[in-house]
Amino acid sequence: MTMLDLDGQSRDISAPGTKTKGTGGLREIVPHGVEIAVLVPCYNEEAAIEAVIHGFRAALPEATIYVYDNNSTDRTAQVAREAGAVVRYEPLQGKGNVIRRMFSDIEADVYVLVDGDDTYHAPSAPMMIKRLWDEQLDMVNGARFTEIIAAYRPGHRLGNRVLTGLVAKVFGHRIQDMLSGYRVFSRRFVKSFPALASGFETETELTVHALELRMPIAEVRTPYKDRPLGSVSKLRTYHDGLRILKTIVNLVKEERPLAFFSSLFAILVVVSLVLAWPVFMTYFETGMVPRLPTTVLATGTIMLAFLSLACGLILDTVTHGRREIKRMRYLSIPAPGTLREPMVGRGNSA
Repeated sequence: MTMLDLDGQSRDISAPGTKTKGTGGLREIVPHGVEIAVLVPCYNEEAAIEAVIHGFRAALPEATIYVYDNNSTDRTAQVAREAGAVVRYEPLQGKGNVIRRMFSDIEADVYVLVDGDDTYHAPSAPMMIKRLWDEQLDMVNGARFTEIIAAYRPGHRLGNRVLTGLVAKVFGHRIQDMLSGYRVFSRRFVKSFPALASGFETETELTVHALELRMPIAEVRTPYKDRPLGSVSKLRTYHDGLRILKTIVNLVKEERPLAFFSSLFAILVVVSLVLAWPVFMTYFETGMVPRLPTTVLATGTIMLAFLSLACGLILDTVTHGRREIKRMRYLSIPAPGTLREPMVGRGNSA
């Protein structure tokens, strides 16, 4: 079995020594005893959730599938429960709030996060998990590809490309589909992720968390399809796009304060020089300063510029300390591929 990476290379995921399960001919991709949790945040997905659960049950028969209902007004929770998922509830509206609750509540070794709209490719999950486990990664991102225009509209493609490009410019070029809702995480990613977002901007926060701590991550191409009949997208293109852009600006301010406030410093210096230039020219020609309000404004602007630069220098030191603390928390959790091996060894010897 192979998986196509973003660089176009085929990767063999059928490693020697893997065991074939008795049902369905599926291969065992992680050691016995490793817990895999499939996390499905849902809001009014009655038409799609059953197919999602059946798809991931077939792909990952030993995984526990958790469906978190986010104030649905349809039969999402009932259908999910009848399909065999563990159903829980999160009353705070928004995908970010649901992910925060799931990451807090659920204990596992490997986490598969997927939307409940039946647009992502469940058979790709074993391949993504195997890569995460074998290479001891912290996140494997499922980059979407499809020929179905209705599934991934040109406007959404462009918006994703622009927003992903902005993040890449600041935090590094390691992800090409930042807004994908299909990811596999290690335990140390999940338990070190602060989860501050409330809505669809949570994907941006997940990506920046991995890039900022320079975690080992990978991205693989996964098929993407249109929603089933009766399922409606909850994404509001312009509203949520602006929220994601605001999140990117806030993350730059919080994680790159020196760069953020230095940019503000440069803008204010330019504004001050533009305001002061005619005042200086008049003074050199006549020896007088007739534009006193403009002079005061230019002076105040240059003072704000240097105040901004000072804030950037101070906050950069604070951010460095915060980054060290987050890194130490991250390092306190074992890497994937090492979590269960001692336990399995003791169990076999017994």
